Amino acid sequence: MNTAPVIDVRNLHTRFGNNVVHDNISLSVQPGEIFALVGGSGCGKSTLLRTILLLQQPVSGSIRVFGQEVLGMSDEQALPLRRRFGVMFERGALFSALTVAENVGMVLREHTQLDATLIDEVARLKIALTGLPADSGGKYPSELSGGMRKRAALARAIALDPELLFLDEPTAGLDPLSAAGIDDLVKRLRDALGLTIMLVTHDLDLLWRVADRVAVLGEGHILGVGTMTELSKMEHPIIREYFYGPRGRAASEQAWKRK
Repeated sequence: MNTAPVIDVRNLHTRFGNNVVHDNISLSVQPGEIFALVGGSGCGKSTLLRTILLLQQPVSGSIRVFGQEVLGMSDEQALPLRRRFGVMFERGALFSALTVAENVGMVLREHTQLDATLIDEVARLKIALTGLPADSGGKYPSELSGGMRKRAALARAIALDPELLFLDEPTAGLDPLSAAGIDDLVKRLRDALGLTIMLVTHDLDLLWRVADRVAVLGEGHILGVGTMTELSKMEHPIIREYFYGPRGRAASEQAWKRK
């Protein structure tokens, strides 16, 4: 059994001018787990995600994805690796002039040699996997609710059958009922497709419901890594503030009620 990390970040240092964002941070994501990054606004969560996705370069350090060092890769070298993961951006990033089916099919047209009929069939399958109604494929993003747009963005992210899925604030801006639906969907997709998932979120309910492990970023460092239960017992003041503020206590209480 292969137990090598899917993502392995070592001694990463990132800064913008004199502003240090990551100061020698290290973490790893294991196969099949849902791993979350949390912390206050501006702590470097999304920056770390973009760095792993090769959208920006750090000052120093190492990032290995599927065992390959990605820092310093050219776009051409990174293309085979990028085909192994999907990305859902915070606001979905769907093309407004394309229908949902066309948004999903565009990825297949760009990266595969499938004919148009098969692309349409695969797009319908991916849309169905995210729980959208059958007629959603013919609708434009502007015709969908916030929760449905998130699901459409997820359908596009899994279009190429990725092994690794990145989710940036998957429940941001959703009402509690829609957010709970996305929580359940993330876990179902992981189990059904055998995905490894790395997500960035502020949603404490999402963390309690689906995350296997969580890393708390703050002050340029990883302040703690563990399950939500383990983190809730840590004494670092930033972690305690995160877990024992009003929202943290409410999310924790709901998690224990579900258990």
